[in-house]
Amino acid sequence: MAEPLNSDHRANRLLAALEPADFACLEADLVLVDLALKQVLYEMEDHVSHAYFPHDAIVSLVNVMKDGTTTEVAVFGREGVLGLLSAQVSHKAFGRYIVQMAGSASRVSLERLDEVRNARPGLRQLIRNYSEALLAQTFQTVSCNAIHPVEARCCRWILSMHDRADQDKLSLTHEFLAEMLGVQRSTVSTVGRTLQEAGLIRQSRGGITVIDRAGLEETACECYGRIRQIYQRLLPATYP
Repeated sequence: MAEPLNSDHRANRLLAALEPADFACLEADLVLVDLALKQVLYEMEDHVSHAYFPHDAIVSLVNVMKDGTTTEVAVFGREGVLGLLSAQVSHKAFGRYIVQMAGSASRVSLERLDEVRNARPGLRQLIRNYSEALLAQTFQTVSCNAIHPVEARCCRWILSMHDRADQDKLSLTHEFLAEMLGVQRSTVSTVGRTLQEAGLIRQSRGGITVIDRAGLEETACECYGRIRQIYQRLLPATYP
């Protein structure tokens, strides 16, 4: 297998925020993995055996309805960990964990992570802070999906990707963006044209380039800023 794009576990900011002694207890059990675009890490009701700490990969947790319709519930990047919080009791995945931007991650078995968390108060507190931030993010996202117009939601989503990707070119298709927002592809195409005509983004085959970030922030709904504030309050060292 090829060497992962980023071979430093501390490229994940949650791991980087750990005290050296806490990180040392976990380091030997972390495994570097590459995550491919659209790779499904867990399907709904799958047994969750490992947690993933993304580096430059970005993963969405989406809810899948009986008719196949999907909508994003949470997003995970270098600021967090996925798989841990949905496996505390039943060890079953809440929904589908799908890679929306390829990259690397650090993987560890939940059994070992629980052992270290129980033994190290610093890690335990960091995960508690992250749990609260993620719950608040999910609460805000659900509210956003219910009441805000698609254009504002689309801007929020692009900005959240931009934060985690740390680059202006985002490898996103209209089809994938429509799945994440829970709308028709034609709706995303219309919104994309509007944002491009306003000079906020540039669209190309298989990608969106952020041109005017400040303009996107002005067009996005209040949810983007609120989610950022929550992360910066609870995890100041992990969110850009």
